[in-house]
Amino acid sequence: MFPLNKSRRKTGFVSSLLTASLLMCSTVAVAAKTETPVDRVSKSMVNFVDQLSNVKCSERVTQIKFDKSGHTEYTQESRFDYLVLLQASNDEMMLNESRLPEKIPDPSRKEKVHEAEIQKKNVPMLITNGFSTLLLIFHPYYRNSFGFTMGGEELIDGKPMLRIQFAHIPGTRTPAALAVRGKEFPLDLKGTAWIDPTTQQIARIDAGLEKDMSDVGLKELSIEVDYQPVQLPGWAQPYRFPSVATINVETLRQHWRNVHHFTKYLLFTVDTESTVTERATQ
Repeated sequence: MFPLNKSRRKTGFVSSLLTASLLMCSTVAVAAKTETPVDRVSKSMVNFVDQLSNVKCSERVTQIKFDKSGHTEYTQESRFDYLVLLQASNDEMMLNESRLPEKIPDPSRKEKVHEAEIQKKNVPMLITNGFSTLLLIFHPYYRNSFGFTMGGEELIDGKPMLRIQFAHIPGTRTPAALAVRGKEFPLDLKGTAWIDPTTQQIARIDAGLEKDMSDVGLKELSIEVDYQPVQLPGWAQPYRFPSVATINVETLRQHWRNVHHFTKYLLFTVDTESTVTERATQ
């Protein structure tokens, strides 16, 4: 329902069900500007983007639909080979997500029957893509579109993290948009990010709607993304990549929850080799 994937986009997301589908200020003759925690996170985000397209992973998606009483009505699970190709600058951001179904040699008959049941009853399931890149709100491309407020320190998994609250500035570029009946509605997101003060990398993000959108059918949206350190060969330091992303969506009549698990990170490289054979002179 909410694919957050566009080949060239604002990192937005689109509803198929509802459609029935650094700045570093230079100063002259004055003291240098003091670097803020947001400045440092923004710099680390540039390094993160440089590494993002160099890795691939396995993604397991659990899709849950709830009935009117809040009980689980249907559940569906899928597995993918996941890859993000991202190019970003201060002026433009281009993102391509590749999500290829993992080949399962001998899926159980139970899984086949369950999928057939879903298709037979035409149960509307939520499709969520791209939420793993929500941390891009700190990238220079989006940074000036948000207001940031320092919130002190908080323990996450026993480690002190710096808490930063954020809120989208209406009318500026946003990493999320809702499409309804061929129209796009920018999403004003607000939430909290927890930053590892030793690496300036994001450990967790919680986000939701800054204003009510019931007029276009969206009653509630909540996003929780956890990022865990990944160390791969050739890297001088680990980078925090998505580990779990949980998305809850409620419309006026429907309620879903999707959980994305990201594991088995590997370096993604493409090697090409060409050989030219010189023909012997006759």
